[in-house]
Amino acid sequence: MSLQATLIKLLLKLPPSWLVKMSGGSPVQIGGRTLDPYFQFIAHGARNQPPVSSLTAEQFRTGSADALAMLAAPMEEGVSAEDFELTAPGRDIPVRLYKPADQSPDHPALVYMHMGGGVIGDLETCHAFCALLSKRIKAPVLSVDYRLAPEYKFPAGLNDCIFAYEWVLKNAESFGAPPALATIGGDSMGGNFTAVIAQEMKRQQKPLPLLQLMIYPATDIKTKYPSHELYGECYPLTTELMDWFMGHYLEDGQDQADPKISPALAVSELPQLPPTIIATAGFDPLVDDGAAYAKALEAAGVRADYTCYDSLAHGFTAFMSVSPAAREACEEIADKLATAYADLRVTSPV
Repeated sequence: MSLQATLIKLLLKLPPSWLVKMSGGSPVQIGGRTLDPYFQFIAHGARNQPPVSSLTAEQFRTGSADALAMLAAPMEEGVSAEDFELTAPGRDIPVRLYKPADQSPDHPALVYMHMGGGVIGDLETCHAFCALLSKRIKAPVLSVDYRLAPEYKFPAGLNDCIFAYEWVLKNAESFGAPPALATIGGDSMGGNFTAVIAQEMKRQQKPLPLLQLMIYPATDIKTKYPSHELYGECYPLTTELMDWFMGHYLEDGQDQADPKISPALAVSELPQLPPTIIATAGFDPLVDDGAAYAKALEAAGVRADYTCYDSLAHGFTAFMSVSPAAREACEEIADKLATAYADLRVTSPV
């Protein structure tokens, strides 16, 4: 661990009231919500970062990866992780398979897709959280290192995740999970991919995931929600950064209403989708997006469990080691998924 990382982690052990005094003096309050002191401290420390518009995608990837590495939580005990590649047409897709020591043979594998706007992120971005999920649901979790824009624009990354989902359906039995079954999940852009994959499987009359987990998802790129303005300058996701991501992810002139980009707009595809768990962060431009998708699913007759963690900010799954509230939220989400797993009546179609 670097000296800087050690210093930051030591400072984050100070009482919350001290952290607030060191980062502005007063709690940050927006829209009736009060920001978690640990997020306030981290955001205050990041206030002098260069504007994202001045950075290349590679520069931003490196900077965000370094920052998250300093705050990374240790991997859960009782979970193993193995890296390998899926051989897809014309490319190899790096993945990481998590397996709990007490894996249940009746619990289907979860395919998980990390955050990053389709431009940044890798297997390390969600490493600790994927291990936590695997331990709590007692099932394998396959984390997908999909291709990133602008080198590989839409729909390259999405196609990698679809391939990974279908690969798990074909190969789940080889790592001790029920054959031909899977669940899916992801945060932010990974939540977008989750929603799209469920709809795409329905459109193509292929096996649907048994469950879907979406954390602060981006399901509607086209609509400008009130939270885009209200929380548009919150760390770490701002509306400027959202626009920067989409400028890299999409080709010029791309129709943002395309259901593979904005799955929330594909209203006719919502009925008969699998049960869904959606979690959002209060201090996040995407908070209205996630809430609206949960309501749309419920209106279509889909069981949707929605929770907003009011004091947290976007990306909280990567902040478990520094924010007790983020850790508590992640554990609660994992436990909700475990409860949903316990309610499954798994019958393999093969």
